[in-house]
Amino acid sequence: MINLDKLKSTGLKVTPQRLAVIEAFVELKNHPTAEEIVGFIRQKHPNIGVGTVYHILEIFEEKKLIKKVKTENGTMRYDGLYEHHHHLYCEESNRIEDYIDDELDDLIIKYFKNKKIENFKIEDIKLQINGKFID
Repeated sequence: MINLDKLKSTGLKVTPQRLAVIEAFVELKNHPTAEEIVGFIRQKHPNIGVGTVYHILEIFEEKKLIKKVKTENGTMRYDGLYEHHHHLYCEESNRIEDYIDDELDDLIIKYFKNKKIENFKIEDIKLQINGKFID
């Protein structure tokens, strides 16, 4: 998950605005939209501008601190976990949960290594497993 140490490791300055965005990721979890992040931040820091938040999100994405995740309905969300993982997605609730499974990763890597797709170099494989959460 994105945190202060990861921010410092990118060489970016630690600013109150950047810390507010990090806090939003920690508190909101569930892959928030930019609007949800802005709404959360504005509750505690009403002087932080919307443009500033969007700019910070762009910088965090460039520095590989966060990733964009597009849902089935086209909503753009942000993922604060940059380490390799997959997603469980419920279209009904629009909820996304991280899914980490090393055994599945090994299986997929071996499968495609043996498959040898012509004229294509695989750089990353991410699964989105669609279904319904049962609470």
